[in-house]
Amino acid sequence: MFDVTPIAGALGAEIRGIDLREELQPQQAAQIRRLLVEHQVIFFRDQDIAPARQKALALTFGPLQTHPAYDTVPGFPEITILESTAQRPTKIEAWHSDMTFRRHPPMGTVLRSVVVPPRGGDTLWASMTAAYDGLSAPLRRLLEGLEAVHDFSHGFRESLAEPGGRERLAEAVAANPPVRHPVIRTHPESGKKVLFVNSLFTTHIEGLPRPESDALLDFLFTHVSTAEYSCRFRWEPHSIAIWDNRSTQHKPVNDYFPAHRMLHRITIDGDRPY
Repeated sequence: MFDVTPIAGALGAEIRGIDLREELQPQQAAQIRRLLVEHQVIFFRDQDIAPARQKALALTFGPLQTHPAYDTVPGFPEITILESTAQRPTKIEAWHSDMTFRRHPPMGTVLRSVVVPPRGGDTLWASMTAAYDGLSAPLRRLLEGLEAVHDFSHGFRESLAEPGGRERLAEAVAANPPVRHPVIRTHPESGKKVLFVNSLFTTHIEGLPRPESDALLDFLFTHVSTAEYSCRFRWEPHSIAIWDNRSTQHKPVNDYFPAHRMLHRITIDGDRPY
C-alpha cells in the first residue's frame, strides 16, 4: 500500500512508500495509474533513478513520444532536457498542456529533477476537470462541439524568431502542421469532461469570427489559472512528477534566475480516439 497525501483541493497528491528504482510489479503499476487518473498529477520524493529507470517507469503507462525541438539525454532520444541557465533562460512561461500541436497529444508526462535551484523554480498544475466544472451551463453548451486549432509554430514563435531559429526548427515545423482538437474533451478513463485549450498552442476556435474567438479564448485562458483549480510543487533533488496531460495544464514559476535548473522529461503517447 502507498501513502497518499493530497496537496490541494482540486488536484495533486504526494505518493510515498514505493522505491521507483525497482521494477514496478503489475499491481503497483495499476495502482499508480489509478492514482494518476484520480489526482491528475502525482509526486514522488527521494527517487534517485537513472535515465533507464525513468524510461522504464514511463513505459508502464504506454508507448513514448519524442519532442522535435529539445535536446535529449545521450542514448535516450525519448528523454528531453528542460534546462534554464543564466546564459539561456527558459522561454516557457504560459499555462499549457504538453504538445497539443500533435494530432495525438501525450496522455501523460514523467518529469524528474536533475538540478534544482536553491530557491524558486516551482511548478504549478491546474485541473481542467475543475476548470470545466467551473463554467456556467450556458457556456458549456456553447463550447460543446466546437474545435480549436493548435499550432507548433505558435507555441515556439519566440524560438523561431531567434537568429537561425527558423532554419533550426524547419523540420519540426514541416512535421507538425496545425491540428484541430475539441474544445471540450471527455477523459477516456475517468469519463469526466475537461477543458482542452491552452494559451501556448491554441490559436483560434474554428467557425467563430476572429474577434469572438479571441474574446472567448482570452476568457478561457484566464479561467484555467483560477487559484482554486491549481496546486504547487516545490522541487527537491530526486523529485518526480507524473501528470495526466489529458486533464491538466501546468506552468513553471520562473523566479530563480540566474540560478541553474534542469529537469528530464518523458512524454507518453496519447489516446488515439477522443
